[in-house]
Amino acid sequence: MPTIIKIKRAYEPASRSDGYRILVDRLWPRGLSREKAHLNLWMKEIGPSNELRKWFHENPEKRWREFSKEYLAELRKNHHLKELKELIKTKRVVTLVYASKNIKNNALVLAKRLAR
Repeated sequence: MPTIIKIKRAYEPASRSDGYRILVDRLWPRGLSREKAHLNLWMKEIGPSNELRKWFHENPEKRWREFSKEYLAELRKNHHLKELKELIKTKRVVTLVYASKNIKNNALVLAKRLAR
């Protein structure tokens, strides 16, 4: 049975339906304790590079398409993607957790990539 991949903001309450929760940001969510985060794994290496992240956050609405393309290019070179794919195969439900207020974010790009 294929893995169900979800995305969820770190500040939303965790639930049983989240399954295995993975934080996919390079930075820890501001003001969130590790206990409240209810994470199974923090895979910061899978997040976009600091340069790409900072560039995108300056103007996310105008830069979304280019950000998605650049982040996918980074993922193709990221050996942690293979590790994440292998891990996901062993889980029924995986939730990629992100901190951004913007619904257009790296977790969305990553979820689409993993669903392929």
